Amino acid sequence: MESRYIHKKHNVSVLMYHLVCSAKYRRVVMSKEVDEVMKEVCLDIEKRWEIVFLEVGLDRDHAHFLIQSVPMYSVTKIARTVKSMIAREVFERVPEVKKKLWGGEFWGKGYFVNTVGQHGSEQVIAAYVANQGGEGDYRELHKGQLNLDFS
Repeated sequence: MESRYIHKKHNVSVLMYHLVCSAKYRRVVMSKEVDEVMKEVCLDIEKRWEIVFLEVGLDRDHAHFLIQSVPMYSVTKIARTVKSMIAREVFERVPEVKKKLWGGEFWGKGYFVNTVGQHGSEQVIAAYVANQGGEGDYRELHKGQLNLDFS
């Protein structure tokens, strides 16, 4: 599946995220059965929320998701929705997985997320933004001349 422009009443967006979630204790619990459940749950999530799975991939102890969503959903809401829905269904439909995870949780607490661009890399977009405007006051407001510290 490919990303698309999502048109809402007051915005148009193409927001994509690479989400990686690890199994609790990094246990090797991913299998063909878990993969099947995960794919079905992802389709159910798409029906209930404005979350689209462009790609899903499993490794032995973690899962990768390429997700597109809307600005009204925070990354935290997306990750929480994906993790909770999948965990519940995997435990219900593949009970042997629960035996490997004695704590009763399918996923580890954290996750990795990265934004994904449809039309260019960080360098391409930074150059595009920096070159906006004419030779005036607005031209001075770009990252190269601002001392930004987000730590």
